[in-house]
Amino acid sequence: MAAQNIAFRVDASSQIGTGHFMRCLTLADALKQRGVQIRFVSRHMPEHLRDMLVVNGHEFMLLDSSPSDAISDGLSHAHWLGTSQHADAQDTAQALSDHTWDWLVVDHYALDFRWESELRQTAKNILAIDDIADRQHDCDALLDQNFYADMDTRYIDKVPSHSKLLLGPRYALLRDEFRQLREQVKPRSGPAKRVLVFFGGVDADNYTGRAIEAVANINIPDLRVDVVIGVQHPSREEIEGACVKHGFNLHVQTARMAELMVATDLAIGAGGAVTWERCCLGVPALVFVVAENQRRLVEDAAIQGFLYAPLSRSGTTSSVELHLKAFLDNPALLQLVSRRGLDAVDGRGVYRVLRAIGCGSIVIREATQADSENLFLWRNHPSIRAVSRNTNPIEKPDHQAWLGAILSSPDSLLLIGECQGEAIGVVRFDVRADEAEVSIYLVPGRQAQGFGSELLLAAEQWLTKYRADVLFIKAEVLGNNEPSQRLFHTAGYQTHATLYTKKVHRL
Repeated sequence: MAAQNIAFRVDASSQIGTGHFMRCLTLADALKQRGVQIRFVSRHMPEHLRDMLVVNGHEFMLLDSSPSDAISDGLSHAHWLGTSQHADAQDTAQALSDHTWDWLVVDHYALDFRWESELRQTAKNILAIDDIADRQHDCDALLDQNFYADMDTRYIDKVPSHSKLLLGPRYALLRDEFRQLREQVKPRSGPAKRVLVFFGGVDADNYTGRAIEAVANINIPDLRVDVVIGVQHPSREEIEGACVKHGFNLHVQTARMAELMVATDLAIGAGGAVTWERCCLGVPALVFVVAENQRRLVEDAAIQGFLYAPLSRSGTTSSVELHLKAFLDNPALLQLVSRRGLDAVDGRGVYRVLRAIGCGSIVIREATQADSENLFLWRNHPSIRAVSRNTNPIEKPDHQAWLGAILSSPDSLLLIGECQGEAIGVVRFDVRADEAEVSIYLVPGRQAQGFGSELLLAAEQWLTKYRADVLFIKAEVLGNNEPSQRLFHTAGYQTHATLYTKKVHRL
């Protein structure tokens, strides 16, 4: 693994909320499992979140949060920082001065390319996490896990040309329990019997209270209601009383969010990162915009059917009640939104991000004669033959002759990707001058596990290390092989030509 030290610069407060912190913590926990040393640097961080970092084994350094004469820097969220970008950059560099960091992850609307440029001497690489695309970045990779209609173009001219873009819900940073529980869920069907209310850990305007009142007003017999709030919710006592009054279940700062989502039939809540948690577990949601930076996300996601968002975004009790009734009375719509969400998010986004920053789990080795039997069985599997140029079964003598020729050729490189000792997939490079043609497939049974991008990246890194003469990689993909087309597009390959064929029919 390349990276050994990774730092995070993120804040959490009543203004900022906890969404930025939680997605960074999810990424940090996954890195920690791979032996990476993690350090969080923050200027604003509630004590209970600091305690969470310590419990999870991460280092934490708190910057001075005394009021200062902040410089606006021309950013709309500059006041969230509490100081100037230059001052914050100096403080952050000092907090990280005892190491050279492989990556610095910055997740803050008040920091842009000026701050990132100053931290270049502290970190070898910078990963910027953003979702509003309102400023320039000096970063090596940018992650925006949200869906937008203009997703592929919204960061044009906002990042350096070499920057790797990780865009869309495929990269959603979800805790591993969401991926695990996803295997148990099916699209919701039939009438809703259980509702989950959650408007984020802060919910300063108490949308939670309005939703509780709306659900109570509907008065559906035997409807079970779960309400989730953060420990610092400003209306906690009021919500506790309302839940007791109506017989609703209240969960404060719960660690069981994924379990509650699996158990529910419908959610009422806000936009933000929780959108993709709900989608991953197929939870249809009635969503209200509670912060301006959520508006585009909610609008575009609603158009795609990932959630239900009414035109009236006031979030008043009467509005919640009106649209909740409409949603509850339409089981077909609930099922459609549930299916659309499941299709959009598979829960493996954090692994895709790890691979993109060189912290994946796949090890590449060269194939040997000892792999002959496995290669023979894999290549003849129907799922592999279906996407091969030659779809016919391969006979054993032909396979053995082919493998012998491949292994003896210096320009035919046959590689096996393994994860924890188990074979994941096969990659072959055929080198001609300074160009290598790549072919790749995952071991049968591994196709739905999201390893394709990591396998390709690991193989490319192996090729870079052992074949310095190769300057270009090309791939030919069959027209009906959509997974491979998506794989190479995501990996940064450019389409240069498209081959069309047509069978001649004679009269």
